[in-house]
Amino acid sequence: MNNIVGNASSLMLQAAAAAAGSQQYPAATLYVLATPIGNLADLSYRAVHVLSLVDAVACEDTRVSGGLLRHLGLHKPLIALHQHNEHEASAGLIRRLQQGERIAYISDAGTPAISDPGAVLVAAVAAAGLRVFPVPGVSSTVTALSVAGDAQAQGFEFAGFLPTKAAERRTALSALCKSPRSQVLFEAPHRIQALIELLADVCPRQKVTVCRELTKQFETVYTAPAAELPAWLAADSQRERGEFVLVLHALKPESAADSDLPIEALRTLQILAAELPLKQAVALAAEISGAPRNKLYELALAQKKARESQDD
Repeated sequence: MNNIVGNASSLMLQAAAAAAGSQQYPAATLYVLATPIGNLADLSYRAVHVLSLVDAVACEDTRVSGGLLRHLGLHKPLIALHQHNEHEASAGLIRRLQQGERIAYISDAGTPAISDPGAVLVAAVAAAGLRVFPVPGVSSTVTALSVAGDAQAQGFEFAGFLPTKAAERRTALSALCKSPRSQVLFEAPHRIQALIELLADVCPRQKVTVCRELTKQFETVYTAPAAELPAWLAADSQRERGEFVLVLHALKPESAADSDLPIEALRTLQILAAELPLKQAVALAAEISGAPRNKLYELALAQKKARESQDD
């Protein structure tokens, strides 16, 4: 059996080298490498090849990353770099890079430095004048957006985990609900019910795409108005288990589709209207963007009425 596993790993590494080996992989470089979020088959040939080349692998959890490397038949020094030691560990990795090593950084799952650690390391390595190369792959954020179908959104924003305190959480979600962009949220299994109930209360008519266990055996993707989600979640206790990514669909401005206002003027108005009285927001938006004040006022008034109607 060991021989079979070893042969399979050798063939995988050979295939990866054949597919990705023609590109240059310079020394003294940090490779920020995406790993699967659940399905090992999503690991790219290029990622496998880079992992075979590097001198060491920095990772969020050595136990998780050690399992991945064993699956590939690789044996590399593992260096823990997580949210509690990122500054200290970054200094040590920079010294190794300065000595000419290739080092990969991987998180437990997905693309590092978005919600997981890695941003501090990347910034420190760049500040030291060293190279940082991306090795792209799976991201739960992009994976969820690809199946949300929020065609009216003007781009998207990554909100991640909302504040844990109830008042701050409600305030943050209320602001996100007013955006013309899709909002990507993360949530833990033990808090998913509370988030679903809050969504139903704050923005009942807006669509939400709930993604659970993406790429795994019991993957679930469900889209519905927020008001319908508590009943859907309660209908099956299994739906509260696993890792969650939610896409809060964009709020469509009532008159934006018929407006000839520039996109940047619309975005400026949206931001200001969330923080200031309507007239003041319109005046500042007109001054900043150069757009006609009367058109901005008509749009802001329509959006205000739409939000009030939704709250009712």
